[in-house]
Amino acid sequence: MNNNKIDKIFLGIVFSLIIIGIIMFISASLGILNKNESKFYAVISNQLIFGLFGGLVTLYFGLRIPYKFWRQYSLIIFIISIIITTLVFVPGLGFAHGGSRRWINIFGISFQPVELLKIGFIVYFSAWLSWAKNRVKDFKFSLLPLIILLGIIAIILSKQPDTKSLILITGTGLVMLFVSGAQWKYILGMIVVSILAFIILAFTTPYLRSRVNTFLHPNINSSTSSYQIQQSLIAIGSGGVIGRGLGQSIQKFNYLPEPQGDSIFAVVGEEMGFIGSVLIILLYVAFAMRGYRIAHYAPDSFSKLFVIGTITLITAQSFMNIASIVGVFPLTGVPLVFMSHGGTALLLDIGLMGVILNISKFQKK
Repeated sequence: MNNNKIDKIFLGIVFSLIIIGIIMFISASLGILNKNESKFYAVISNQLIFGLFGGLVTLYFGLRIPYKFWRQYSLIIFIISIIITTLVFVPGLGFAHGGSRRWINIFGISFQPVELLKIGFIVYFSAWLSWAKNRVKDFKFSLLPLIILLGIIAIILSKQPDTKSLILITGTGLVMLFVSGAQWKYILGMIVVSILAFIILAFTTPYLRSRVNTFLHPNINSSTSSYQIQQSLIAIGSGGVIGRGLGQSIQKFNYLPEPQGDSIFAVVGEEMGFIGSVLIILLYVAFAMRGYRIAHYAPDSFSKLFVIGTITLITAQSFMNIASIVGVFPLTGVPLVFMSHGGTALLLDIGLMGVILNISKFQKK
């Protein structure tokens, strides 16, 4: 039944994360002000105008467009996301940065199309599983489609390379498969195969092998491969219990690589301390719990799976970032959702929140 009321608690949590994220982003970005003033203003304007303002626009449309629209056009959305992601290999459109070819530039606007691919996957797999209904207990209606989808995605992402996104999409797909009611033996089998595949990749791919070695031996190569994790731990450790204070980070100046990017939680730890860091972590936990509650009371299987997939992806990515910065997981380079630099990601993530809030209006009580 449509009660015409969005989940205000979820909205409050989301806006809390966005506001804190923008404040910490601006603070972390001060680290590049002394080095390159023009880059500082470009980064800030991209995050605020394209990311935040654009995100509020997509939030509005996410709230206004009936959520069943996404199911109706799920296949088209997935195909378009695949096509756009492959544009990174087109000369003149795609470009490389840091040894990876993951970005495209259109009319002076650069973005990572994998963010669209993540959404396309969640939308289409939700539609597929909701269409299959009780047939998900059959291999050809559950695990086989997931293998095919992941195979297509893996071919594209392995060429960039972008293993972290493949891991996140795989994990999200398995959670969606579990929630849909697929047999445990298929899910466990896929988990085992996925783990083995990523272990093989870790030993055969130079950049992955380097990151695993850095994780296992963080004190070696302190000026190269271990530099980021060591500087991150110094930042977090120097923050103590209550932190140095907002804007008072020292590590973001000339020490932390990309302090406004995937190292932003180290700045959080230094400026906000243990207490502030824990509060932010608890906000992400609350985000996940409230999101899963919306999924539990969702009006149909598609909306339930869509919310499950979206919340799982964002939560997993956020905690993957935090875990890597504090040294309990290998460095992945994934951004912290709602906080790290990335106008496209912020725009799309806020827009997804609009779709979830739209679904929350139809919750069954």
